[in-house]
Amino acid sequence: MKFKQDFFNQLPEFYSQVYPQGISHPHWLAWSDNAAQLIGLTQPNDELLLGLSGNAAVDGATYYAQVYSGHQFGGYTPRLGDGRSIILGEAIGPNGAWDVALKGGGPTPYSRHGDGRAVMRSAVREFLVSEALHHLHVPTTRALAVIGSDLPVWRESQETAAITVRLARSHIRFGHFEFFCHSERGRADKLIQLLNFTIAQHYPHLSCDPSGYKAWFLQVVQDTARMIAHWQAIGFAHGVMNTDNMSILGESFDFGPFAFLDTFQEDFICNHSDPEGRYAFGQQPGIGLWNLQRLAQALTPLIPSDDLIAALNQYQDALVQPYLRLMRAKLGLPTLAIQAEQDKQDLELIGRFTVLMEKNQLDYTQTWRRFGKIDPTSQWSSLRDDFIDTSEFDAWYQAYQRRLGSVADINAWQAERNSVNPKYILRNYLAQEAIIAVEEGNLAPLHRLQKVLSQPFAEQNEHEDLAKRPPDWGQGLIMSCSS
Repeated sequence: MKFKQDFFNQLPEFYSQVYPQGISHPHWLAWSDNAAQLIGLTQPNDELLLGLSGNAAVDGATYYAQVYSGHQFGGYTPRLGDGRSIILGEAIGPNGAWDVALKGGGPTPYSRHGDGRAVMRSAVREFLVSEALHHLHVPTTRALAVIGSDLPVWRESQETAAITVRLARSHIRFGHFEFFCHSERGRADKLIQLLNFTIAQHYPHLSCDPSGYKAWFLQVVQDTARMIAHWQAIGFAHGVMNTDNMSILGESFDFGPFAFLDTFQEDFICNHSDPEGRYAFGQQPGIGLWNLQRLAQALTPLIPSDDLIAALNQYQDALVQPYLRLMRAKLGLPTLAIQAEQDKQDLELIGRFTVLMEKNQLDYTQTWRRFGKIDPTSQWSSLRDDFIDTSEFDAWYQAYQRRLGSVADINAWQAERNSVNPKYILRNYLAQEAIIAVEEGNLAPLHRLQKVLSQPFAEQNEHEDLAKRPPDWGQGLIMSCSS
């Protein structure tokens, strides 16, 4: 790996120099060739293994952990930071630079009495979901590899430590801006320094002045809304949408007790630390706006309130429009000459269908996939057999057909549906089965699952079992924040 100048060194009060502590008996558990290409790597090797496991210095790496604040489950925590993540610097790739971070690399000044380690199950889950979301075309950070070890760590019981090698275009979070806004640290000069750095690093087309600041915040609003629109369309629940887990670039970030929907449930909670459902699936759009409002509060010394409010007022449309585009594609609805009234009608049509899915306890992913097999011009639909109250489905289907209009080529229409409605998602029970196999020394299920998730829209008939609904034990699994 080749590293560019570490621009974050321009901000000495935002990070601490810290070095990883090596893990014993490091070995590759998983590797992403696709992610490796982003930073000019090809195959894993022993030298890289030693470096990324913290057992040897990586040439050109600078090693630091960041400090930031955050609103966690609605309450403000003034000092957080990278408690188990150590950033090596920005690796140069064919199309730009990517931060390389060792998640689980050992304690940092921000570990808050923790050991700075990640356990194997959480490392594997983060690797799988990062790569799965990417191949589903959802904005996300990436994962290069998972490195296992025999180092014991304690959570609820003894487990083994592992490291996820994360790639991100940026590790700057909403919480970075909160850090220098509240309490005794409230200093506009540091906010300006951070914002100017952020714009120069990631928004070079914008100027570092009041007009550039205004345009930047609007872009953050739009990017965040777009990310959450993708989550809602694909059926993904993040689980811990704290402001310190929100990337300034609008990319899915910091995975813990996430879940893809199995049986559709609007109020599905995937985190057992969230009994009130603050971060339930259906709450994510509203939480996205709430988090942006917290960011806006931190920026009030730099950006006029009227400009912040004007940008926030665009959030709903910035979320609804990409959501409609994604859902129209799933249904095969034409998108030409769409007007505001049509938007309203389409949202109602989509909402009626998801309500029917929930009432009939249908699998979210499988139900959308079946649109690739129906003849949308026929009065009879194979979908009908999945619904208990067929009269409700018939009424919806007739409205759907009226909106759809004529279809010139049914085969092409079906193929298009299969190109946007995945067959394979990272169901929690599949991740759990792969983790159990790794614990038993068998990496084959993990590698098979990774391969299948890299082509989520393909039929892959030899892997048909990975597209099935979960068994009873695996339906709607709820995870902990340590997951």
